[in-house]
Amino acid sequence: MLVLGIETTCDETAAAVVERASDGSGRILSNIVRSQTEEHAAFGGVVPEIAARAHVDVLDGLVERAMNDAGVEFAGLSAVAAAAGPGLIGGVIVGLTTAKAIAMVHATPLIAVNHLEAHALTPRLTCALAFPYCLFLASGGHTQIVAVIGVGKYVRLGTTVDDAMGEAFDKVAKMLGLPYPGGPEVERAAAAGDPQRFAFPRPMLGRSEPHFSLSGLKTAVRNEANRLNPIEPQDIRDLCAGFQAAVLESTADRLSVGLRLFEQQFGPPRALVAAGGVAANQAIRSALQNVAARAQTTLIIPPPALCTDNGAMIAWAGAERLALGLIDAMDAAPRARWLLDSNATAPAGFANTRAGF
Repeated sequence: MLVLGIETTCDETAAAVVERASDGSGRILSNIVRSQTEEHAAFGGVVPEIAARAHVDVLDGLVERAMNDAGVEFAGLSAVAAAAGPGLIGGVIVGLTTAKAIAMVHATPLIAVNHLEAHALTPRLTCALAFPYCLFLASGGHTQIVAVIGVGKYVRLGTTVDDAMGEAFDKVAKMLGLPYPGGPEVERAAAAGDPQRFAFPRPMLGRSEPHFSLSGLKTAVRNEANRLNPIEPQDIRDLCAGFQAAVLESTADRLSVGLRLFEQQFGPPRALVAAGGVAANQAIRSALQNVAARAQTTLIIPPPALCTDNGAMIAWAGAERLALGLIDAMDAAPRARWLLDSNATAPAGFANTRAGF
């Protein structure tokens, strides 16, 4: 089957065509991504209105290019898939509406994909991975540990109670005057810094539930930065190194707890999978490798281009759902918030604004 995938949930506009064989293996025929970094750089973060307009401007051309690169006609598609959420609602509307138009004109099935499910299923596109496995999803909007039991079957084991991990990296970068996007800049600065110069807290360390918290750590970085006057380039490198080291130690602890909880509920995981933009951080990849080794499981991380938002992951999730006969009606609604695990609740004692995002 051939599926066109469209992704417009944040600041990447993407379109791709993916093929799913009868044996369940996948092949990417095209994968076009247009980043909006330049449009948002002056503001130090994503501006939703600018993002939505940028999607409108370029999406039609990207879809055409993806189809041409794949050598596929619209009549040859098995389905059209679009990220229907969660994400910035203006962008989500652009992508889903475009997919509906294509599906209607060509009498092709529509699949409204949960963006988080697309991240969860991506490793099955790049390798022969069987269920169940444990997913660590970390990006600018999400930080979760999820048991992936099957297509459409997910159990959230842990989540952030405040900032998402990628969000915390971006905010630390902004407070230290580093360019946007901040995550890669913090990683780059940390490589030349002293991680032991500042005694930053390790949030949630030793807690019995595998939840994350990064707001306090971010505040600790701000407090140290404010005490340095003037702040020198080496100070920035050391602050980044200390911040990243705290994130690594906390993440390793939280994931170890999550993997133990996974095994208690579902048996040994087939793998620990990392997805989302934060998974492109090489220091975090090394920490995850150590966690997987201690848990006696395999670490699987898709190629960096498939960790960040892209159309191929949407197309693949659509193909996986289509293989089970799961298609959507034309009244499928765009969603700013969309739980991957419909039974998930916010951690006790916390008003987690991202619990449904």
